[in-house]
Formats: sequence, C-alpha cells, structure tokens
Amino acid sequence: MNALQTGGANYSSAPSQTRSIPNDCAGLRLDAALAKLFPEHSRSRLQAWLKEGVIQIDGGAGDAKRKVMGGEVIEFAVPPAPTFSHEAEDIPLPIVFEDDHLMVIDKPAGLVVHPGNGNATGTLMNALLHHAPKLAEVPRAGIVHRLDKDTSGLMVVAKTLPAQTDLVRQLQARTVKRNYLALALGHVSGDGTVDAPMGRHPVQRTKMAVVKHGGKEARTHYAVRERFAKATLLECRLETGRTHQIRVHLASLGHPCAGDPVYGKAKSGDVRLDAFPRQALHAWRLALVHPASGVEMTWESPLPDDFATLLATLRDD
Repeated sequence: MNALQTGGANYSSAPSQTRSIPNDCAGLRLDAALAKLFPEHSRSRLQAWLKEGVIQIDGGAGDAKRKVMGGEVIEFAVPPAPTFSHEAEDIPLPIVFEDDHLMVIDKPAGLVVHPGNGNATGTLMNALLHHAPKLAEVPRAGIVHRLDKDTSGLMVVAKTLPAQTDLVRQLQARTVKRNYLALALGHVSGDGTVDAPMGRHPVQRTKMAVVKHGGKEARTHYAVRERFAKATLLECRLETGRTHQIRVHLASLGHPCAGDPVYGKAKSGDVRLDAFPRQALHAWRLALVHPASGVEMTWESPLPDDFATLLATLRDD
C-alpha cells in the first residue's frame, strides 16, 4: 500500500522554514535526507512536494534522486491544514477504540469508506469529519487503508499527521496484522498461501484479477477454521493490501466468497449460500504498534449478525 498523498484537499500559501541538511546525511538521496529531517511526513508526500516546488534546495528545484553532500539549505513552505470539499455528516460510527492519535472503527457492511463516483455522501469519511472535525487537517481525514463497501470489520484511522505517516509506514513495512474470516464456497482441502500478482482485469476494468504481467505483488495466507457441506470457513491473513485481494485470490482457487456479486457468481447448490446478499468477508482482527506509545495493540470484532446467522444455519445440518 502506497503512502497517502494530499488528494481531496487544497492548500493555500504557507510561511516557509529553512533548515540545513546535516553532514551525516551526505551520500543520501534528497528524499531520504528530507525524510530524516521531517519524519512527520511520508517519503512519497515529500517527493510530491519536491515536484510541486513546495520544497526547494539552495534556492532552486530539487530532484528527489539527487545525492546530497550535507550543508545544503532547504526551504520548505509547509502546507497548512487542508480544506475538504466533502461535508461532515452525522452518521453513526461504531468506535472500538479512540485516543488523541488514532481511532479503530468496526465498519458495518454497506458503508462506503471514501467518497467517489456515485457516493458523494453517506461515507465513512463524511462520518469521520462530523465526529472529529480536526480530521479535516489530515489528508483523507486520516484514512490509511480501506475495506470494500460490503466487507465488514476493523479499520484504523489516524487523527494526526504524524500518526498517519507512522501507520502508513507500518503498512508499507507489512507489520500491521490484518486477519479476516471468509466463507469460501466448496471444499478447501487445507491451509495454504496464494502468491499471485494482481492488477486490473484486462477486459472488465472495474474488476481486479490475477495477472501474469504488470501486476503488483499480492500474497494471502489462509487456514481452514470450519467445514460445512458446501462451504469452508477460512481465516485469511493479508501480507499485502491490494484492492479486493482476498476475494480475487479465493476466486482464483475456485473457492470464491459466498455471496460475492463480482467474483463469486457460481451457484453452490445451497440456497442459503446463494442468497447471501454480500460477500461473506469480515475483518475480525487488527494488530499494530501505537504510533505514539510504541505499544503493540490488538482489537477483535465479533461476526456481524448476518454472517453469524448464516454460519449458525449451516451448522444445523
């Protein structure tokens, strides 16, 4: 997952600050030296600001790949708080944990995370801006990763820019642990890993797919939790975080998520599975290092009622 940019926000002019690159940064790329000088900002954000001229070196434009010698003068017009065009809306938020640095949300199925085409309002971002107006000062209102609209479960949201940068770096380093429960159609023979790059479907551009060329690395680990006559409950652990990753990877095995309207159209022969109105996928466990305290924290979310009821009916067999 890439570090978040400043999308969705507009910046006005800001007073500049001047810093000198320390001599112990000699030999580093300019963007790496800047990341040491300004650790509250992600490296990709600093690269973008170099391109935009927000950051200048020795009075001129800076190339992120340029090697520094130490002593160069950096002028940095740090952008002030962004202003969002998205409206704050009073939408109930199931908050599992909250402090001054982050929030953990138990997102219900049906809630879109970020405004987009056809979803300008009624999203998690709109709800966050109402619950904590100061999130308007953080790119993307602190959202650092997403869940699909009809996937339920745990998400972390940063409440400050330093917390967001730290969480994005944890995601990039793959140290954030994200575990899901997925009800896969058919008999999954045993535990395993899908290591298959993903990209846009070559024909149906709104879908993702396993691709042989040009895809991004994608890896999903899965373990059998429970078996039913025509389905298998799996625990899935993401090593990467591609769009629709678990759904695409399970479908590539021939075991799509029950109810998946995009990747699981094959009928199972069990009306209860075929009638389930969304993909049976729930982000049940989240673990990360708190960006301020450095303490590893873990949260778990029970299955939502619709998913739990489906499993209960299958167990009745």
